[in-house]
Amino acid sequence: MTAQRSFGGRGQDIVHRFFRMISARMNRPIRLLLLSGATIAVAALAAACGTQKISVPQSDPTHSGAVLFSQRCAGCHTLSYAGTHGSASNVRTREITNGPNFDQRCERPIDRVLYAIQNGGFSGAIMPQNIVVGQDAIAVAQFVAKYAGRGAPKQPGVTPCVLQPIGTLPANVAAGATASATPAATPGARTAAVAVAAVHAKAKAKAKAAK
Repeated sequence: MTAQRSFGGRGQDIVHRFFRMISARMNRPIRLLLLSGATIAVAALAAACGTQKISVPQSDPTHSGAVLFSQRCAGCHTLSYAGTHGSASNVRTREITNGPNFDQRCERPIDRVLYAIQNGGFSGAIMPQNIVVGQDAIAVAQFVAKYAGRGAPKQPGVTPCVLQPIGTLPANVAAGATASATPAATPGARTAAVAVAAVHAKAKAKAKAAK
């Protein structure tokens, strides 16, 4: 809400500057028409800005996974339920750090998701391993497995993601995650976050040098 109010203030400033740019010789009806159009555009942007948030209810058991996903995965992945938009919207402008769009891509069963978290995706080339660990990794895997693929277009002969079984994690994996969910895991999580930032910085530097 604070961010939306802040944006609204900046929006009003933009409108005022726009109005000053209009020639004083322009007649009043045209000036009013242009000003109204600018005000509507700014209001639309402000409304859109306010909707980029986690839409998983707090009563949902996967809510904590959505929060973690928005904190650790937003820079590279799109998943609207977590309010993230890190995937490329245009293949021509995509960067090396743009990961899969999970609104479109189904990620089931859950052990597939956990494998990707632990091993840096399926290629291991860009995504750092163990971006989240222990119980946090399981929470993110549960969230992604539940909500990924819901925006995928229907294809003949392909079972929609929501109808595919989520599956379960082996008991030893869950037990191991619980045992590792200690303060000792925190430095590892920080290291993974630093690694993501380094990948982004390297990609941006490479793109800048290519221009």
